[in-house]
Amino acid sequence: MRDRTAALVRFYATLAELEGKLGGKRTLGECHGRMTWPRQGVYFFFEPGETRLPGPGLRVVRVGTHALVEGQCSTLWSRLRQHRGSASSDGGNHRGSVFRKLVGSALINRRDMVCESWSKGKNTAKELRLLECESERCVSQTMSRFQLLWLPVGESRMRGYIERNSIALLSSYRADLGMDSASSKWLGRSSGFEKCVKSGLWNSNHVDELWDSDFPKKFTELVDAL
Repeated sequence: MRDRTAALVRFYATLAELEGKLGGKRTLGECHGRMTWPRQGVYFFFEPGETRLPGPGLRVVRVGTHALVEGQCSTLWSRLRQHRGSASSDGGNHRGSVFRKLVGSALINRRDMVCESWSKGKNTAKELRLLECESERCVSQTMSRFQLLWLPVGESRMRGYIERNSIALLSSYRADLGMDSASSKWLGRSSGFEKCVKSGLWNSNHVDELWDSDFPKKFTELVDAL
């Protein structure tokens, strides 16, 4: 039987080591393309107010990566930029980022913003984008306060392995909610997406899966090797 508590303790200890090697977390709002980014990697987001239970510090609220399919050539920074939106206008495109779509849906359901066309269809016509501009700015301003860490990983299969197993381990979808569960005030509870609400993560894929029992060890080895 997998010991989720022990695995989580080791996972967060490894993230603390990664944070030390990166020189600390960065807020999404302060990130830009002139920073030194690895070409490929896995990212971990933390949200203000979402602290670990019972451990100290912020809990991870989203894990993601990029370019897992052959032929895709996106970089780590280009993916993060999709989540952050435009630095000059605070705008963005939620149709290109599931993360933005989920956050925006939660803000709408909590009545912090209004946008009737949010997440409907794939229409990117200029007229529609203009109507959604204020809502995109609201999402960007909310997400700019999220903090992140990233792990350089060049091989696509390993990136997928880390993403999949990190989400499965962190998710409360199948687990005892007493360990690192979302707070009662977590924005994601208003998202309207069952897997997001039940998992306590801004993720929908892999939240109902089991993690590989060797994952905590392999994750630690990757960070140790940096």
